[in-house]
Amino acid sequence: MIIRKRLAAGACALLAALAAGLLPAGTAAADEPAAKEPPKVELVLDVSGSMRARDIDGKSRMAAAKQAFNEVLDAVPDEVQLGIRTLGADYPGEDRERGCKDTRQLYPVGPLDRVEAKAAVATLAPTGWTPIGPALLGAAKDLEGGDATRRIVLITDGEDTCAPLDPCEVAREIAAKGIHLVIDTLGLVPDAKTRAQLRCIADATGGTYTSVQHTDELSGRVSQLVERAADPVVTPVATEGAARCADAPTLTPGLWTDREKFGEHRFYRVDVLPGQELRASVSVAADRAVARDYGVLMRAVTVHGREIVRGSEAGDGRTDLISTGLRYPKPEAEDEDDVDLKPAAEVVCLQVSNSFAAAPGVKTEPGLPVELTVDVVDAPDAASDVASFGLGRGWWLLGLLVLTGFVAGLVWGWISRWRIAVWRTH
Repeated sequence: MIIRKRLAAGACALLAALAAGLLPAGTAAADEPAAKEPPKVELVLDVSGSMRARDIDGKSRMAAAKQAFNEVLDAVPDEVQLGIRTLGADYPGEDRERGCKDTRQLYPVGPLDRVEAKAAVATLAPTGWTPIGPALLGAAKDLEGGDATRRIVLITDGEDTCAPLDPCEVAREIAAKGIHLVIDTLGLVPDAKTRAQLRCIADATGGTYTSVQHTDELSGRVSQLVERAADPVVTPVATEGAARCADAPTLTPGLWTDREKFGEHRFYRVDVLPGQELRASVSVAADRAVARDYGVLMRAVTVHGREIVRGSEAGDGRTDLISTGLRYPKPEAEDEDDVDLKPAAEVVCLQVSNSFAAAPGVKTEPGLPVELTVDVVDAPDAASDVASFGLGRGWWLLGLLVLTGFVAGLVWGWISRWRIAVWRTH
């Protein structure tokens, strides 16, 4: 018996080896997942005349930036494609039109040659204007193409000098394209106006702002941002909600981004099978000045408009982001006799609404950034799970309070009647 099993196993192994040898090499390769595109990062450095100021560790801002760049270039992960763009590096004159076009790519985005990149940075000297808006547009173009994660790291010591091309509006337009390009900003010894502008640029694309006072802070933060690009968490997918459920896009589990106008309602569709639970959340970012008192609402409704469940949250100007979510468990189908019959999915319409209002003088286009998280999981089995009834846990607390109040009322009534009876007796 044992010998017979070993002979059978050997025959199977021999057949498997022959099949593997007869198959073309391309067949195995076709089953392998496609190689992931390397992330792209472009460092945008301000080389305007104000970079001559000597207020960072006893040396000029330009010298501090060069030292930080050298340290960053030594630490760039091999899988990152990195480029460098400058602004204000070439034109020293007073012609505003020419000065506001002074931005160029110093080192192209691609595999990094550290020696060549350092040599290019070493030639820079503080020169001209501060065209942040044009530099961001140029950097976005440098990073075009493919599905790789993209990141711009802007290092500057002052606000843009090329209005009316507002860099904050430029950042919003870049974010509205749905290319998932994040802009991080670093301010070298910034004043209040510079801080406000750099925060606005970063907030518009989901990036970060950092104030820098020392050389080691600059090199450490830039290195951290470059490494973050090499290890992204999730890449969201751009979508566009509709004004009604019938025209809405169908979302699958994942992370989705959109733009929503002030006070707008947008619809999305999700298919939920019997025995599954829909879990969805939405975050709306106030990437510009808004009026106080606002809110966000997410409703799950049927295709006929009947509300299933909702989630809502309100704010009063103390945060730049407001979120809410909901859960909808769909019970198992009652008739399970025909196992070959595939159960029909229910189309759940997700309505996302906001009550934001723009502050006076603030542009309302493009709309506010919206991030949707959608997940469909197995519904809970135990009836004791509150979600099985579509109720939040607050209902149990409310029921307990009602019962406690009822019992307390009965006890207090009995004590009151007893005291009155005793008083009449005496």
